[in-house]
Amino acid sequence: MAFPGVSAEEINFLQQVSSDLTEDQKKYFFMIYSGKRRSPQDILLFTLIAFFGVAGIQRIMVGQIGMGILYMFTGGLCLIGTIVDLVNHKALAFEFNKKMIFESYRIASMGN
Repeated sequence: MAFPGVSAEEINFLQQVSSDLTEDQKKYFFMIYSGKRRSPQDILLFTLIAFFGVAGIQRIMVGQIGMGILYMFTGGLCLIGTIVDLVNHKALAFEFNKKMIFESYRIASMGN
């Protein structure tokens, strides 16, 4: 389980959620999760792109389509929202990753 930019909080969360899975289910779980996960560095990169280019792309990347479109039409809420996202890029990534952990868990627990 080597994910880029993984935090201790995310590792603990992964261990808690996957604790009742069998070994095969855990392998399947981590395979699914690795494809869905967003690293904080990717969110930071896309937020910088949003800061200098297309505002809202970082929000669309984490599944917040409505907020991303709002950012596009308002210039990242007059750049204030984009600056906040620059500061909170790790929280955006972790919030998205938690959703993907639960989704991956559901798939893995039903699959095997």
